[in-house]
Amino acid sequence: MENIKKERSKLSIWLQAVRAFSFTASSIPVLLGAALAFNYPGKVMWILFPVVYVAGLLIHAATNLVSDYFDYKKDVDKDYTYGGSGVLVQGLLPAKTILIGGLVLFAITAALGVILIAVRGVPILVLGLIGIVGGYFYTGHPFGYKYFGLGDLLVFILMGPLMVIGSYYCLTGTYHHAVLWVSLPVGFLVMAILQSNNTRDIRHDTQAGIKTLENTLGPKGAKAFYYSSLLAAYLSVLLMVIFKILPLWSLLVAVTLPLALKNILKVVQSQPDQPEQLATIDVETAQLHFGFGLLLSVSLIL
Repeated sequence: MENIKKERSKLSIWLQAVRAFSFTASSIPVLLGAALAFNYPGKVMWILFPVVYVAGLLIHAATNLVSDYFDYKKDVDKDYTYGGSGVLVQGLLPAKTILIGGLVLFAITAALGVILIAVRGVPILVLGLIGIVGGYFYTGHPFGYKYFGLGDLLVFILMGPLMVIGSYYCLTGTYHHAVLWVSLPVGFLVMAILQSNNTRDIRHDTQAGIKTLENTLGPKGAKAFYYSSLLAAYLSVLLMVIFKILPLWSLLVAVTLPLALKNILKVVQSQPDQPEQLATIDVETAQLHFGFGLLLSVSLIL
């Protein structure tokens, strides 16, 4: 019984370390790519879907672990800040173990990628390399583009268009410009998750000496940036419905508007010197991203 209890405790620590609660951010683009493939008139290799889905989760988990390691080493994460998993600042695991865990998950992702490359060829090799390199160097030495204000743009690309297009291509072996357009709304919202996190952490990130787009813009500019991303997600769906890129069913995403407005109001009322007011805004924005993306995917199947 003691061994089982100890194993469960270890598992819970690792689930905290990889931030399993955030996996909706990598699940939605894969599901959206699959929903687009559902309407593909040719042959769809659905047998590859589990491989694509697991690879998407693993690369996300690996990025989270590596990010935790470098944020901890750079003194970005403290016991009083809200970023990261908290595993290292709480002393639950050694820093080196977290880094090795991230590298192992990247390696497993690459191994799964070999299966997809064998079936779909060089395009998947290119997309996979971009994903792994982009994930590691989010915070990884020597680049760490998160620390130079490039995190928002790269997260938009990597967890928006890249994952949707990659998922669709793995399943169908083809590419269509409509896939890129349809990926944009979820790209805006996954970027909004990071924006909400960075807006809350402006004070702490500035103290740590790292540069995000949000602390460069300042509190007012960062808030406006967040609002614009949420607006862009809904407006882009409306425009795609008007231009018949998306079906009328896609207006179902409007069901999530109350949650979007609730998040906006929370950010509007927050004070720059009281980050605790936005302690859960990244989780709440992730919930919006999940609900919006799920409804968009369902609309394509309908």
